[in-house]
Amino acid sequence: MKYFIGTLLFLHGLIHFAGFLEAFSLMEFKELSLSISRTTGIVWLLAGILILTFVVFYYQKSRYLWLIGFLAGSVSVILIICFWEDAKFGLIPNLFIFGISFLSLGSYNFDRLIQQEISALSIHIPSLSDKKVSAEALQGLPLPVQKWLLHSGMVGKPFLQVGKITQEAAMRMKPRQKKWLNAKAIQYSRMDLPAFIWTVNMRMNRFLSFRGRDKFMNGKGEMKIKLNSLFKLVNAKGEKLDEGSMQRYLGEMVWFPSLALSEFISWEAIDKISARATMNYKGTTGTGTFYFNEAGDFIKFSALRFKDNTEGALRYPWILKVLDYQTFEGIKVPSEMTATWKLEKEDWTWLRLKIVNIQYNEHVAFET
Repeated sequence: MKYFIGTLLFLHGLIHFAGFLEAFSLMEFKELSLSISRTTGIVWLLAGILILTFVVFYYQKSRYLWLIGFLAGSVSVILIICFWEDAKFGLIPNLFIFGISFLSLGSYNFDRLIQQEISALSIHIPSLSDKKVSAEALQGLPLPVQKWLLHSGMVGKPFLQVGKITQEAAMRMKPRQKKWLNAKAIQYSRMDLPAFIWTVNMRMNRFLSFRGRDKFMNGKGEMKIKLNSLFKLVNAKGEKLDEGSMQRYLGEMVWFPSLALSEFISWEAIDKISARATMNYKGTTGTGTFYFNEAGDFIKFSALRFKDNTEGALRYPWILKVLDYQTFEGIKVPSEMTATWKLEKEDWTWLRLKIVNIQYNEHVAFET
């Protein structure tokens, strides 16, 4: 379909050169209903160039595709209506141009929002490259947490201040849904001032896709989901989402082990393979339980979390389970996980997540 549209628009652009050739008496086109001045001929030439540029930008997925598209489509429509009465069918390719441009504009605005938020998250990150996690710093933590930090390779390495996680995911949007929808996501997390920004792109089919953004910053959570980056489906805020976002941030500590030593987190020992963590930050509190195996690997996280952000929403167990591990920059972390809601009548495993890459501290490349 993409190549068909590209070819159609390429031919559409070439046709506009007819007005230029007619105006300068280089060729004669009886189909043109009115005589064309040389000035107008140059406008025809410009329209053709703009449309061909649009085709190039279309294949390159340029972020400014919408700008060229609206300009090219508008000029083309005016020329066809005024000078080529028999070529009203030429308006059809312009509908493609305008449709693609609207989608491109939605994507541009969504990306610009994300870039602004990433810029805000990345401001004034302290450099603690000389301050490393020591074995002495683990004293006072529950024994399974100490064992995990030692086993992960965190001890002896600099405290983690910021991280970037590249992810591949498969999602099911409702219980009993059989089809898994593939998605790609990127998350930026900050540890000294607890925050994360997670963006996901999930394609339903050739024509429909979802763009989503989850944010936790200043103790507040926020969720946005748009259809084709343009049509708002979800724009959620509130105390329930604040708490749920904090619990998620807490569970994702396993990708940033030094976060266990944060001043905002307190620990409670349960037994030799589990411990409960509670986080307090900016008036929001969240709690979750971490489970480990005898070797010291993290294997599961559990939290009672609000499933919805509505007034009557209930808390249900929200479970993260580890399927595999990988080492990034010398730190062993879970690389494949599932997320499951344990509902009243059934378990709903809605997410399968694979970590493609993690960058820490000075290695993080902020895409702003």
